[in-house]
Parts: sequence; C-alpha cells; structure tokens
Amino acid sequence: GVVHIAPAFGEEDKLIGDAAGIPVRNPVDSAGRFTSDVPDFEGMQVFDANMEIVRALRTAGKLVRLDSYDHSYPHCWRCDNPLIYRAVSSWFVEVTKVRDRMVELNAAITWVPSHVKEGSFGKWIANARDWSISRNRFWGSPIPVWKSDDPRYPRLDVYGSLDEIERDFGVRPTDLHLPHVDNLVRPNPDDPTGASMMRRVPEVLDCWFESGSMPFAQVHYPFENKEWFEHHYPGDFIVEYIAQTRGWFYTLHVLATALFDRPAFNTCLAHGTVLGNDGEKMSKSKNNYPDVYEVFDAYGSDAMRWFLLSSTVLRGGDMVVTEQGIRDSVRQVVLPLWNAWYFFTLYANAAGHRATLRTDQTGELDRYLIAKLHNLVAEVTDRMDAYDLFSACASVRSFLDVLTNWYIRRSRDRFWDGTSPEAHEAFDTLYTALHVLCRVAAPLLPLTTEAVFQGLTGEESVHLTDYPSADDLRADDILVKAMDEVRDICSAALSVRKARGLRVRLPLAHLTVAHPDAMALERFTGVIADELNVKEVRLTTDVAAAGSFMLQVVPAKLGPRLGKDVQRVIGAVKQGDWSQDAVSGAVVAGGIELHEGEFLLRLVVDDGAAAAALPGNAGIVSLHADTTPELEAEGLARDAVRAVQQARREAGLHVSDRISLTLSSPSADVRAALVTHRSFIADEVLAVEFHVADTVPAGGHTSTATVGDDAVLSVSLLKAE
Repeated sequence: GVVHIAPAFGEEDKLIGDAAGIPVRNPVDSAGRFTSDVPDFEGMQVFDANMEIVRALRTAGKLVRLDSYDHSYPHCWRCDNPLIYRAVSSWFVEVTKVRDRMVELNAAITWVPSHVKEGSFGKWIANARDWSISRNRFWGSPIPVWKSDDPRYPRLDVYGSLDEIERDFGVRPTDLHLPHVDNLVRPNPDDPTGASMMRRVPEVLDCWFESGSMPFAQVHYPFENKEWFEHHYPGDFIVEYIAQTRGWFYTLHVLATALFDRPAFNTCLAHGTVLGNDGEKMSKSKNNYPDVYEVFDAYGSDAMRWFLLSSTVLRGGDMVVTEQGIRDSVRQVVLPLWNAWYFFTLYANAAGHRATLRTDQTGELDRYLIAKLHNLVAEVTDRMDAYDLFSACASVRSFLDVLTNWYIRRSRDRFWDGTSPEAHEAFDTLYTALHVLCRVAAPLLPLTTEAVFQGLTGEESVHLTDYPSADDLRADDILVKAMDEVRDICSAALSVRKARGLRVRLPLAHLTVAHPDAMALERFTGVIADELNVKEVRLTTDVAAAGSFMLQVVPAKLGPRLGKDVQRVIGAVKQGDWSQDAVSGAVVAGGIELHEGEFLLRLVVDDGAAAAALPGNAGIVSLHADTTPELEAEGLARDAVRAVQQARREAGLHVSDRISLTLSSPSADVRAALVTHRSFIADEVLAVEFHVADTVPAGGHTSTATVGDDAVLSVSLLKAE
C-alpha cells in the first residue's frame, strides 16, 4: 500500500521524513486552520476542509477511491474536543545530559511496591529523552526568557530573580502572569542601531515543570528559607498513582538530579489505578463511581478510607470502587470493633466493674489475647514503617477476628458471671485489648477509633496518645502457636459441619485430630470439644492413616529449568512415581528432584469422609457425623435457647433481666427435648419460671422460630418481677 507521510503532524512521520531528508512543512496555524501555504483552502478549519479536499480531488480527476475507517483519535481529556498533532517549536530540558546520574540516584529511593524501582520507573529514566517544557497557551507560568525580535542581532536573556528583571528593565513587576509580564520590553543591548527589542518568548511552562519544582518552589528557595530547605530535602515520603512514574515522580527526579544532584524523595508509594464501577478509570466527567456524600452518610468515611487502604491498589494493582466493597469494610472491620466495644460496655456496666490496663494476666485465654496483641503492635509498626498499609490493615482485621470470634465468644460465661476474679481479669483483658487496638488502628480508622477510645477512657482523643509499643505487652510464641492451631482445627471442623449440613448446635459424638504435634494439643481438647459441640476429642499423630498427599507440578516454573524433561515429570506424577524425603522434605518425581516453587503438595482426604485438611497441610480433622436420639434432643434444646435469646432481644430486655418463659411446639420430639433439658434451658436464658405447654399464653412477648431441621417452636416470655 501507499502511506501518506506528513512530518509536521506525527512523530513517526517526522522520524521517517528526517531519515529521507524531507523538510518539515507546516501549513496549519495554531487554531487548526490552513495557512497561505494551501491557498485553495486558506483559513478553513482542517476538519471542515475534508470534504472540500475530496471534492477538489474528484473534480481534478485524481480521486481513485473514497472510504471511511473508524479508528481511535486523540481528544481533549477536559472538553472532549478532537485534537490534531502539529509540530511546534519548543524549549527543552536536556535530560539526556543527566540521565545516567538519574539512574544512579534512583538506587537510593525506596519504592513501594519495590518492582517499580527497576520496573516502570527504572526503565523510563534509563531511556529518558529530552523534556519539552514549553506550552503554547495563555494560562500558565510565563517562561522567563527574553529574545531579540530581530534575527540579525540575536540575543537571549534568561532571568532567575526579580532583582535581575528590575536591573534590566528598571521596574520590579508585581504580577508575573500574562499579559502583564509581556509589557516588559527593552532595547536589545547587542543591536548598535537600537531598533531591535528584547521581548519575552510567547510560551508558558509545562505545568509538570512546576510540579517538579514543588519542593523548593513552595518555600521560595533560594531567596527564603534556604537553611530550612537544605535540612528538609529530600522529602521523606510521597504518594501518587502508578502512571506518575512518567509524570510527577519523573519531573521531581529530573529537577532534583539536575539542580541538587540528589533524589527529591526518600520513599515513594506508587498505588494502582482507581477504577469506576464500569471498569474504566475513575472520572468526574463520567461520574462512574458511588456518590461520595451518599457513601459517607450511609457507611461513614472510615469505611471508604479502610476500603482504599486495605485494597491491592496500594500494591500497584488496579481497584474498582463499588458500594459493595465499602459495605464489606463496615461488615468486616468497623462493626466488629464497634460490637466489641458495645459488648464490653454492656457487661462491664452490668457488673459495675471499672476496668484497667494490665498485662499480668494468668488465664490461658487472656494471656493468648495479650500475646496476639503484642504481635499485632509489632506487625503493624513494622508494616507501617515499610509503608505496607495493605498488610497493616490485614493484621488489624485478623486481630479483630481473634478478638470477636474467639476471645469474646470463648469468654462469655466469665463476662456474664461479672463478679469473680476470673471475670475481672476478662474485663481488664478486653479493656486493654480495645485500648491498644484503638491506638494501633487510629491512622487507619481515625473516627471509629476516636469514638471508641473516648467512650472507653474518657480521654480527649486517641490521636493525642502515644503509639503503643510491643515491648509493653507480653509475648508468648508457644501459646500463640498452639492456640492458633486450635483455632485452625475448629475452623476446619466447622467447615465440615457446614458441608454436611450438621448445624453447630447439634452435638456430635467425637472429633479426631490427626496432627504431627497432636499430643501438644492435649490440654486444649476441652476448648475444642466445647467450641465444636462434640462429646470427645481424639488425638493422633498418624496423619498418613487419615489422608494422603497429592503432588501438583507447576509446568511454567519447571519449563525453564528442565526443558523437554517437564513431560517426563508430569507423566511420573500422574503414575504416582514420586516420593518425599522424610527428613529433608525433598521431592523427587520420575528420578528428578524438584525445586521450591516448582510443585505444590496438598493433603487430601478420602472422598465421602466427613473430614478436611488443616491449613498448610498441617494435619486432618475428622468428624463422627452419625447422631443418636439423645444428641438430637440436646441439639433441639440448644436451638430453643437460641430462639429464646432472640426473643429477649426483640422484647428489649436487658442482659440481666429474669423472665417467665413458656415454650410450645406441635412436635412431640421437641416437647420431649424441652422437658429433658429444662434446667439447662432455664439457666441459659435466666428463666425463673419455665413451662412447656400445648400453646403459649397471651399477654407476653411472643414469637416463633424453627428448631432442628424444620420443627416450629413458639415462645412466650415476660419480664419477671
């Protein structure tokens, strides 16, 4: 095919034209109209001229064929008007002169994520070209260069201060913007005729030149604050989105290298692109994101803040802003913290206990929480110091799970008791956890932690307190490891219950835990049994008897090292021809030893077994899923307790209120279970009177619930006098 080349209207065209010795002809003015170089269409806007040019070609008999092709076209990102590429004369910063030094100084910068240093930013500066810093527009900072208006007497004056301008023009300008600064005109000192004049060049500075000048320009260096600037430069930390590797990050680095021979910043966090709910880059003009004020009103600003800080966007990835994501922030973080605080106030006030900060706990569960609190402070401090906010948020969320779904739930009986030394220790432990957690999470959830901390302590602000130190909290790695394994066991067993449709309130006969360190868990069997509602916990170190390992190879990792032998390894794995050394852990398949990252080992259980592997292939849990009439009856009683507790909440009763209770069900099995376990039910729901009747009486708060698989239970209760 034949391609039309226009060196004044495209970069590749210009390069091709230069290589062929074709001069640049630019017949289009700054308004996009043809000049006198094209007399037939002079003054016509180039887009309007298209059909006129076609008509002229047809009339001249030179039109071979006319077609239209749809293709992407540049548009102004503000007003969406179509643009044309057009060569203009520009002023440049000779970046290529300092390019190698820019690469050297980049080595001193800490980048988050780290791959940006040698990746998008490192490659960009290594291939940097000279930088066009002039723009042909009215708004902007005028370039401080005055040029002779007569090429016979060339002269350029570059001004660096008001004093220099006042020296040459005899006036000290008060407004350096257009059009005022262009009124400064003087005779050309190099013109003996005195006819030519020095006039400012018409261009203004690229706004990115100004952005790169920010560190010193903001303090008017070197005319003011010279000593302050030299002791505060480079900046400790900057943050912007990843595309600024070619924008602000770049311009800061260019000018810092050229002017000061040092980086402009010590640490840079380059976050990913924030996308709207349509998957496109978030844009005010497109309005493709949830209304900010509606989000604040519905979920609070902390939810939005957490959603952003805890997302992969802070690791350089893209992120879609959705209302669901912000709602999840409330569900996963804000509400658990608030509910823990509400639980504490409810029970501490009921018990009349004034809690205090303490770290000398004796109870195992309390010591575990304090040790987890120690780890939280250490982890978040390290991760915040490394600007890894994503991981810091993950640590806070993980601790909240321990606090609400383990510690508080496992300690409910102690909180309810209220007056014993064990209860006081539980209150003090929870108070300490909330106190420290608020201070740890204050930068991440500033408003929620403020409200909780003020209510907890009565102090002015969590943001006026010292950030906590892990050294003030007792560590206990052995206890943490063991209790975390217990939690993993319970989580895995609960997943088996859910998969088998065995509700948690239904007691089961026993659970078997196969784990290499099973005997170290013996003292926790009571906790496991209570948590999982099983009558017995059996421990064994024989993991092989409970399941087997399955090997999966990663061809993408194996290929570069093994080449054609990859198929040999894959075939061996399929045939079961592989082994793992019991001591070193080395894996060999088809006679070839596999390296780390080239394979995955998964512990699997037999199909149909009520069992699951523990995280990290640590072991296997197996539930005895068969039930008995006695276990079914106890499960119905536990379901009844849950139904009554819900009715208490609906009736607005305080946690310490006693009640008169009547339960009824058309199911004979349910009624029999209620009678058998009447003492258990009455104790759990604070019933001073408890009746099982054919129907529930009127006059009290009544409700219905489903117990067991599908049986109906009717509840009637009154606050006891």
